[in-house]
This record gives sequence, C-alpha cells and structure tokens, in this order.
Amino acid sequence: MPTQKLNKAIEVINKIFKNTSAVFGLKEFEDINLEDVLTITEEEKNRYFIKDLKTGKFRVVFDAVKNIGKPEEIVRQLWLHKLNKYYSYPYDRIDTEKSIHFGREISAKAADIIVYKKDKITPYIIVEVKSPDEKKGIEQLKSYLSAEGSEIGVWSNGKERVILYRPYPKEFQDSLSEIPGADQTIDDLFDIKRSWNTLKPKFDFIFIIKRIEELALAGSGANVFEEIFKLIYAKLYDEKLARERRTNQEVIFKKYQDPEKTYEIINQLFKNAIREWPDTFEPSDRIKLPASRLNICVPFLEDIRLFEIGTGEYEIIDSAFEYLITEVSKGTKGQYFTPRHVIKMCVKMLNPKEDEYIIDPACGSGGFLLHTMYQVWKNFLRTDAAQKNYAGKYLFGIDFDDNMRRISQALMLIAGDGRHHIFKRNSLDATDWQGVEAEDARHSLRPLLRSFDNPSDENENQLTFKNLNFDILMTNPPFAGENPDSQLLRQYQLAKKDGGKLKNNVERHILFIERSLDAVRLGGRLAIVLPQGVFNNTNMEYVRDYLFDKARILAVVGLHGNTFKPHTGTKTSVLFLQKWGEEEILPKDYPIFMAVSKKSGKDSSGDYIYKKDEKGSYVHDGNFRKVLDHDLDEIAEKFISFAKEQKFSFWK
Repeated sequence: MPTQKLNKAIEVINKIFKNTSAVFGLKEFEDINLEDVLTITEEEKNRYFIKDLKTGKFRVVFDAVKNIGKPEEIVRQLWLHKLNKYYSYPYDRIDTEKSIHFGREISAKAADIIVYKKDKITPYIIVEVKSPDEKKGIEQLKSYLSAEGSEIGVWSNGKERVILYRPYPKEFQDSLSEIPGADQTIDDLFDIKRSWNTLKPKFDFIFIIKRIEELALAGSGANVFEEIFKLIYAKLYDEKLARERRTNQEVIFKKYQDPEKTYEIINQLFKNAIREWPDTFEPSDRIKLPASRLNICVPFLEDIRLFEIGTGEYEIIDSAFEYLITEVSKGTKGQYFTPRHVIKMCVKMLNPKEDEYIIDPACGSGGFLLHTMYQVWKNFLRTDAAQKNYAGKYLFGIDFDDNMRRISQALMLIAGDGRHHIFKRNSLDATDWQGVEAEDARHSLRPLLRSFDNPSDENENQLTFKNLNFDILMTNPPFAGENPDSQLLRQYQLAKKDGGKLKNNVERHILFIERSLDAVRLGGRLAIVLPQGVFNNTNMEYVRDYLFDKARILAVVGLHGNTFKPHTGTKTSVLFLQKWGEEEILPKDYPIFMAVSKKSGKDSSGDYIYKKDEKGSYVHDGNFRKVLDHDLDEIAEKFISFAKEQKFSFWK
C-alpha cells in the first residue's frame, strides 16, 4: 500500500513567496487556514505540485532546483476555494484556463477563472489572478470582459483586488466593492448595510489611490489631489458619525445603485465635513467629479476604516499622501517628504516626553509630529483617552503650502480626536498672525508666547509670534530660494552684515535656523535638516558662530547623498541642538556626537532598498512588510549611549 505523501503547503508557500512582499501577507485570504485548503506534495524529487480544487489534478507549483515558483497558482486555488465555499458557486459552474474568444477568433490568451451563470454557458464572472508583487493586468481584464460579454471582472494578486462591473452591453466600466454570491443578484449588493466596526482596518492605500486614478480620474480633467482628498474627508466624517452612534453604527459612504444618489450622499457628507472641520476647504467647495466617475471611486474606499487604524498603518496613509503630491507641488518649492527613517532617528534621539510641547515650523505632511506621537504613545500613554488627547494638546505644525497643511490635518484627524494645531502661515514672518484668517492660530499659540516679548495686555491682533516656549522643535525646512523682502529680513540677526546693514538676499534655510531657535524655550531641543554647506563652506562661518553662541551642538549626522533622491541629490546633515539656559555657564569646549550614514535605504535612482538575509530573501517585520536597509537606527542607538554618558537632561 503506497505511503500517503505529506502535505507541504505551508513550507512550499513560504519558499514561493520568499522574494515577494507577501509571505503570508495574502490579505484577501487571511481568514483561510492555508493548510486545510491547499494540498502541495513532492510528486517528484525537488518538484512540488498543487492539487487543483476544480479538477483534482496536480499542477507544478515549485521547482526547488531552479528556485522557480508560481505564486499566481496559489492565488488561483485560493480564489477557487473562496468562490465555492464563501460565494457558494458550485464547481460545475466554474472553469479554469479557458480560452478567450475575440470575435470569431479564439485567442491564445486564457482566463484564469470563469464563473458561468446558472445556464453553465454564459460567462458571468472572470477572475484574473496575479503574483502578489504584480500590479498590472486591469486592462487585460477589461478586454476579457468585452470579448466574453461578462458582467463582472475580478483582478486579484492575493493582497488587493479590483472588481469591475460592466452592465452588458454598455461599454462603461464601473466598479464594485464585492461580488454577488450564487444566490444573490448585483442589485442585492447595493442593499447591504455596513457598520463601522466591520470595516477593514488594514489596506494598501497607495494601491487604492492608483486604481482610482487609473479607472476613474484618468482623462477626467479633475485635480486628482483635490478630488481624492474630498472623498477622504467625506469618509472621515461618515466614520466619525458612525462611531458616535452607540446602537446604530451604520456607515452611508458607499456606492448606491443610482449614480446620482451616490453623488448626492457623498457630496452631502463632504459638505458636513467642511462644517465639522472648517479650515480645510472653502464653504462653497463641492465634489466636482461627475456622478458616473464618482460611482467608480467610492467602492475602493467604502469598506476600509480610516479612523483608529493600527499605529503601523499610519505610514501607509502617509505614503499615499506623498504619492498624491505631484512633483510640481514639491520640487519647485524645495519641499520634499522627509524619509520616515530619518524622522524616526530624530524623534528617537530627542526623546520627547508626554508633557512636552512640540512644533515643526515647516511641517509638510506632519511626519515629525506623527512619529513623535507614536513614540510618546508607546513610551508613556497606553490608554485610548490619553492617546487621543495628546495630539490636540501638545503637537503644533505650520506650513505655507496649503496641500501639505491639509495632509497634516487629515492625518491628525485620523490619529486623534479631531483636534489639531496645524496652521497655514508663513513661519518665517513673525508678523503673519494678524487678521481673521489667523485667529485660530493666534488663539492656539498665545499660551506659548514668551511674556517678555509680548506683554499680556497687548492687543492680540498686534502680537508678533517670534519668541515661543516650545520644548522641542524638529523640522526639514525648504532649501530652495532666497528672501529679498527687506521687511522680512529686518526680523533676523542672520540677515544683517557685521555693521548692521541689511543683506540683499538670504537663503530661506538660514532664516529657519534663527527662527527655530527663537521658537524653543531655554534648554529646549532642536533637530534641523540642513544642506551640508552650512557646516563646511567658509562663507557660512557666521552661521556656525551664531549657533555656538545660542545653543549647545549635541550632534551632527551626515545623511547619505541618496537620502532625498529622486527629488534632490543635495548633500544634507541633521543638526541637533539644545538651547543654552539663561544662567548656564557656557563651556569653552565640549564633545559633539558626529556620525555619517553609509546606508541610506535608497539607491542612486531614489528607489528604496530592502534588507535581505544570507539566502538572498527579503527580511520582513511583524506586519509582513519588507525592512528598509539603512543604518540610522544604529546611529540613534549610538547617540543615546553618548547622551547618557554626557548626562544630557533628556536622557538621564
């Protein structure tokens, strides 16, 4: 009697996915026990076969000698299981690798899975499966739908999926968030009600944004950033209302059968969001997408949860916003998203406490503020109530770019309780705090003014916001451009020559150095990303003298030249300071921590580089995400040891 072959499903799947970003990150099937569903056996030495759930036959899935696997076959078999067990389609209504008819010709191309209607003849659902690292194939699926006259198409790589709906014989490509079961019609899907707590907290936001662009916004003439941002705000408001309902947590941000109804409800949610958070959009704003295109966008967002997602997922949303900001709105102004591993290093080294006030005067998307929040939550604040209140009390951000400011606000809304201190102002102009539009900013910053500079009886509309009392400042100011405005330059000591005469032009990052030192209290800590020339060039000696006079130089960390690519190749360093105390005796000499990063986490093209193990496989963290290959964590740890040896007050 032959010995039954061992099922090596988990072992083989692990080998197949070792060089992908999946490695059991098959989110589409995370509720499925893979070993219970899939049978993979070593039918030949070093050759592994998977049992086809439809036919019972075995297919080659992995050649161990050649190290070649077929991850898409794993995805196909899991979809066969899901169609049969979850959606209740019998296998006699399902076919695999079915040739596609383009007109009278039978193409060499074959659909991975076809589900037929009850007549077992008419194609109903076509499923196109891909490897988890594959992002293409939507257009291919569309061509299959058109050729076969199928109403529904599913594109899936195991982690994400796209569901297309083509009301035959219309050529219009629509989208759905779900496919109907065997006992359902498409109309039934529109009647399904969702509650907030059933929404998915884990998702690939960049994938969602790209698909919305590809399927709904391409060629529409719409401002992609504006329209997607409006949808995010409408969804945030809907989730906020649902969370606040104790008994009925139903969400109404979803696709309806009538596109006009979808538009009416989503646009009204957006209008309500404007009233709830009035400083983000103009009261007269509306969703400008036509109902037909909006109907395509909504299914991609309707079943995900933005509020109260896991801490590790904020970076996913953050990176999606980075993707949304076009090169025009970044590079031309010298503004770039600071790589998150640089931000984490700064936050770790300055060690913020739970009762310290933090500011970023050029906050961009709010990276320094967000990662400060993560660290304080982790180290000090364990309860939900304490975490929610933290951001709305201690974190402040200012940015002159409106899109950047709104991204920061959105992330704070998602992370906290809806309160924020993110303002659109010119940080370099201490007088830019007058008028009605600055009222909220004045009110929030008023308690942090230093009284000697702004008497308490001074008219609030005449306040200057130069000397502030923040505990920590972290920023990556824009490098590009000079300031020839004499009215602005008069506010700065670094804008004056030795004789006191005003210079004609001063680079913005030089002004930010002085502005940043003015914004923190005596003994306050700073981390500023600056061009390397500030530290090396002979004509910058006056800046270095100014720094030594105002603060203790804690550390200088030279960043690799690839760090800010592809946006710029400017060589930069991070300067860490602690402002001298009022009666502090200044030492004539003291040690400074110096380090140079040799591993930036990016290649010369600006693409991220990820760690690999000794076998050449990618290293993944606990959330199945590839680990960036950089040395800034090591530098931060070395600094912490140095800080403790030097008995720095914030590392005792």
